[in-house]
Amino acid sequence: MTLQKPNILLIYTGGTIGMIRDFKTGALKAFDFKNLLEKIPELQLLDCNIDTVSFSEPIDSSNMNPECWAQIAEIIEVNYNAFDGFVILHGSDTMSYTASALSFMLENLAKPVIFTGSQLPIGDLRTDAKENLITSIQIASKQQEGIPIIKEVCLYFEYKLYRGNRTTKINAEHFQAFASLNYPDLAESGVYLKINNEYLFRPNLKADLVVRKNLDSNIAIIKLFPGISSAVLKSIFSIKNLKAVIIETYGAGNCTTEKWFINLITETIKKGIHIINITQCSGGSVIMGHYETSRALKKAGVISGKDITTEAAIAKAMYLLGQNITGKSFKTIYETNLRGEIT
Repeated sequence: MTLQKPNILLIYTGGTIGMIRDFKTGALKAFDFKNLLEKIPELQLLDCNIDTVSFSEPIDSSNMNPECWAQIAEIIEVNYNAFDGFVILHGSDTMSYTASALSFMLENLAKPVIFTGSQLPIGDLRTDAKENLITSIQIASKQQEGIPIIKEVCLYFEYKLYRGNRTTKINAEHFQAFASLNYPDLAESGVYLKINNEYLFRPNLKADLVVRKNLDSNIAIIKLFPGISSAVLKSIFSIKNLKAVIIETYGAGNCTTEKWFINLITETIKKGIHIINITQCSGGSVIMGHYETSRALKKAGVISGKDITTEAAIAKAMYLLGQNITGKSFKTIYETNLRGEIT
């Protein structure tokens, strides 16, 4: 039996990767992805069929928002049965946020959704766009006996494939712009493409894809610093319609033990506002109760974000609030690993 070539849908949302430079003026302009094979003839060597779709108005990733996330999810939903994999071209600045959000929005995902982008435009002499794009498509088309090998939302950049909701952009200038500090790489591209199968997410293949487009962005994020005042915190906690607050604490989830701070946290939780504790460290995990400086938070009912990234913490909160999950159920589900976002 001859297996058919995988069908891959390339979704362009915007970002540097989709720009070409006008060499007369030096200005960057959006690239027409219908002419993709002309610009990157190497794509014809890939053993798959490639189709493309673009946002009607490509956006800079700094303007990315939950409505755009829903638009990307809808494109995947509409085309899910016709394609074997999806590659999303996206600006690098907010790519980790979007990849995290999509990982929660696409329940029971059984196909690859690979985010990629570049630090230099596709037409530049030293661009990283071609390699990122070619390898992302190659990874998305990888199958075993007609079934995709990757079945989750990923991010590919500079020779490495990461779980999307584990990534953070760490550098604005280097080609190696992303890192996954709390989870191993899913694949590495060298002379050979090495897939680390033991780290791949294994979804429930018996369940159909469910797309959750309802996200609630009534959340705030606070980064603690020595000397933070009660006035600042009170002003944030009193925001109208606020439903969840993510607090970036020190080290393994530690904070000041001053009475006014603990009282304010306790009072806020009693009002029904969820407070989530994540570490401001690049790597590592919140372990509430490990030190005396986090015992009071645990007692007050603060949610442990464990080793979740800031980007995934925000996306997970929006997703759960969008499903109208409240009370103790919110805390239980938030502290549960849903898409490989926490260890």
